[in-house]
Amino acid sequence: QVQLVESGGGLVQAGGSLRLSCAFSGPTFSIDTMGWFRQAPGKEREFVTSIRWTGSRTYYRESVKGRFTISRDNAKNTLYLQMNSLKPEDTAVYYCAAGQLYPSVIVSRERDYEYWGQGTQVTVVS
Repeated sequence: QVQLVESGGGLVQAGGSLRLSCAFSGPTFSIDTMGWFRQAPGKEREFVTSIRWTGSRTYYRESVKGRFTISRDNAKNTLYLQMNSLKPEDTAVYYCAAGQLYPSVIVSRERDYEYWGQGTQVTVVS
């Protein structure tokens, strides 16, 4: 069973930065895509960004392009989300997700990710 554990959330002022980490373990040989989703209070969980294991292609929702960066460190078995220029509307619980999505070219569907972390709270205040 693949396990994902997020960390790095917190309270930050608008314009500030945070880096989230997702430590993964277990039989990860079946994973070809990892990503980050978020859920704000009273809203549905939404796609934020993802990265393909082969080729490291990345995908971002429009509202975070240029501000957020997804990356991974295979040696440390860790996925990262660097968030800069944070806005109050980025406030949410952020979830790390992993799955075997190939051959689908769609990476933003929640139901396609088999493994999920417990989430970490990010709060941005103005």
